[in-house]
Amino acid sequence: MTSAELPRGVGTPPGYTWHCRQRWVAEDPAQKRIDRDDFARDRARVVHSAGLRRLSSTTQVVQPDSDDFVRNRLTHSLEVAQIGREFGAVLGCDADVVDTACLAHDLGHPPFGHHGEAVLDELAAGVGGFEGNAQTLRVLTRLEAKRSHPDGRPAGLNLTRASVDASIKYPWARDEGPAPSAKFGHYPDDGEAFAWARDGAPPGQPHRRCLEAQVMDWSDDVAYCVHDIEDAIASGRIDPALLGSRTVRREVVQLAHDWYASDLPEELLTEALQRLLDTGWIPDRHDGSRRSLAVLKDMTSRLIGRFVTAVEAATRAEHGEGVLTRYAADLVVPDTARAETAVLKATVARFVMLSDERRRVMDWQRTVVADLFEHYLRHPEAMDPMHAQDRAEGEQAGDEQGAVRAVVDQVASLSDARARALHQRLARRASG
Repeated sequence: MTSAELPRGVGTPPGYTWHCRQRWVAEDPAQKRIDRDDFARDRARVVHSAGLRRLSSTTQVVQPDSDDFVRNRLTHSLEVAQIGREFGAVLGCDADVVDTACLAHDLGHPPFGHHGEAVLDELAAGVGGFEGNAQTLRVLTRLEAKRSHPDGRPAGLNLTRASVDASIKYPWARDEGPAPSAKFGHYPDDGEAFAWARDGAPPGQPHRRCLEAQVMDWSDDVAYCVHDIEDAIASGRIDPALLGSRTVRREVVQLAHDWYASDLPEELLTEALQRLLDTGWIPDRHDGSRRSLAVLKDMTSRLIGRFVTAVEAATRAEHGEGVLTRYAADLVVPDTARAETAVLKATVARFVMLSDERRRVMDWQRTVVADLFEHYLRHPEAMDPMHAQDRAEGEQAGDEQGAVRAVVDQVASLSDARARALHQRLARRASG
């Protein structure tokens, strides 16, 4: 079908083809509204998904029930989408495609954020491990209940190819990336969905991401580093006055190099931290008053604008004006901007992630994830019906790895709040 044959009111946006708008499973044209295009429908499906709702009780950095001010994974995703939607549109990307990818980018995160992800990766080592981004693809193309293939296999939300591809941060399987990393984008048994989504990527460039995925990734980085430092200051976990200490600044730079930007020289990171402090945007004190909160909000707005504008200018300088979409261009992120985001992340790591309070919480979180994993392995009847069915089908087919993967899916589907409640229930049974 060509764009001229599409229903009235629906056209293919500039820079996108009918191939980009294809869905994995063909759908009944009678179900389409003529006043909304395919990419808008993708966004709506993610907004209405169970996976997105679950993120409201899932950790971003600080536990979501510890303070009414701090972000959770859902509010983080909404903020990433707001940044990405406008940023991508300026470059020429379809706003709904970028918005969908931003909303979806954390759907695969298990309870307790990146720590829960690391624990589940260890527990799932025998079946290929666990990675939040690979789980996101699995949620979009298998686990969310919306459409099925003609043979009955689930097809997840059945988004368009452009939207699924835009959601893939790491377009490779484990140990197949361009550099040694724990990050990867799909499990072996999701290879068919991955290959379908990536159909159309430039030949000979298997690791290249579409521009929309790059926009989503940078928007995530910007939201992550800026909002997390705002939360940490507002919750009292960072005393901004301590950034005046040379010792603290050295520790932050070392963390930035070791954790976030090992390819950048420490001198560049030191200069980046000093540049940010010299702006005067980061307050040197915070007392929780309305005035102090307004200063923090002004800081976040200025920093987001700084990082987005720097990348937009560098990308335009490289690729010129006009519509930039899909594989027509790559995002250009200057080292100076990347260094500044790295030192902001490292500041949060220094004061929050490496704190004694955080270490104690992480020990407890490890116990919760491990206990629930073992419980579901021993008691399939305790699993949610959808995951229990997947496990039963795997066992009937003699696919032991598929059966265990269903248990991984079960644990990964839990929010922090539900994981905590289920674990407390298990503890009461054990003690009663």
